[in-house]
Amino acid sequence: MSNEGARRVVRWRSRARLAARGVLGAAFALALIAAGCGGGGEAAGGPAKIGGSMILATTTSTQDSGLLDVLVPLFETQTGVQAKVIAVGSGAALEMARKGDADAVLSHSPAAEQELVERGDLVEGRLVMHNDFVLVGPKDDPARVRGAGSIEEAMRRIAASGGFVSRGDNSGTHATELALWKAAGIDPAGVPRREETGQGMGATLNIADQRRAYTLTDRATYLALRDRLSLAVVFEGAAPLLNIYHVYVVNPGKHRGVNAAQARAWAEFLVAPETQRVIGEFGKDRFGEPLFVPDAGKSVEDLGR
Repeated sequence: MSNEGARRVVRWRSRARLAARGVLGAAFALALIAAGCGGGGEAAGGPAKIGGSMILATTTSTQDSGLLDVLVPLFETQTGVQAKVIAVGSGAALEMARKGDADAVLSHSPAAEQELVERGDLVEGRLVMHNDFVLVGPKDDPARVRGAGSIEEAMRRIAASGGFVSRGDNSGTHATELALWKAAGIDPAGVPRREETGQGMGATLNIADQRRAYTLTDRATYLALRDRLSLAVVFEGAAPLLNIYHVYVVNPGKHRGVNAAQARAWAEFLVAPETQRVIGEFGKDRFGEPLFVPDAGKSVEDLGR
């Protein structure tokens, strides 16, 4: 990544944190209202003030979008828990869980998550929210992706034209990209000018922008960085592009030293009604649409209907 690309990400993150403060104020107001209605010292139906600390392993999209800049301070205020956030690709976050190096996981790689559930590394999974993936590329769309009738055809057009930047980091986004190539009958190793960054979504978008190439991104990170990019959405809306986030507790029965009470408090916090309202409002003031759709209480089968 170039020095200028790195500076752009840093500048955006600084602005995102400033913008998040307004949303955070609304979140605190919701929490205070809930606490008042409950008649006690904590938000009605919300987590207790238990203190302690926890390590959250999560995907870069929750960090790059600015969502965690809103949710984590609110969680810490409500519970007294100090949360250390490690934002990496979902593959790396799940590897932390497999080794017992995290207390909670928030990720968007359902197939990989299910493997760890079956192994007994992750327990108490909750559906939190979703958004979607989109294909972005140069505004003049040299591969004519906009005219594709399906996501498979879109991927084939990119393969024929060349020029694709992949995260290449075993993240949920990378896993989805590889599944899209497979569904299109394309070996990604044979795509001309396809490169892997090994970096997060924000950095990958900046590199794609510099290369005038296509990439797959979650919508939230793209919208958050859109004003700094010359990339445009060229394909969206297909069912395989649904991007689903779950929260899990790392199994304390298998991994000694897991701060289970704090991890459970985080999971309960994410699905609490007041937090779900904050998630559903996040991004509306800046982008005219929310960056995530809250999904607590739904099933995966309900999504996208």
